[in-house]
Amino acid sequence: MKINSASWRISVLWAVAFFASGVAFHCESARADQKTNAPTGVTVVTNVQTEVAAKLVAEGKVVVLDVRTPGEFAEGHIAGATNINFMDKDFATQVGKLDRDKVYLVYCAVGGRSKRCLPQLQKLGFKQIYHFDGGFSAWEEAGKPVTK
Repeated sequence: MKINSASWRISVLWAVAFFASGVAFHCESARADQKTNAPTGVTVVTNVQTEVAAKLVAEGKVVVLDVRTPGEFAEGHIAGATNINFMDKDFATQVGKLDRDKVYLVYCAVGGRSKRCLPQLQKLGFKQIYHFDGGFSAWEEAGKPVTK
């Protein structure tokens, strides 16, 4: 049986394409299996109001992160909150020590600092963050429990 050159070229191109796709798939799979400290995936940020924030806290579905100053934190905070001051020079280092796979509720006094810290949390590879719009002021105004 005689194979013409056009058929032969098409067969070779198909073989090369098939081989290349297999190599690409294998390399991608190998990368997905590697364990590294590099951030993977996309951070999901959801803005929430007081009632949703209170429900998440009550159900124990979040780690509460207060990014206000230690003085503000001492005057009152959401029970169980961890305080890491956004204004500290080593804020990124401190939050970098947190477990990135946990779900966080982030708040400050009214929402400005907590919103400004989101890009840093995303860059560090945190998976899921609830941003509490209105912050601690909204929490207090709603009559939610405060710990000192």
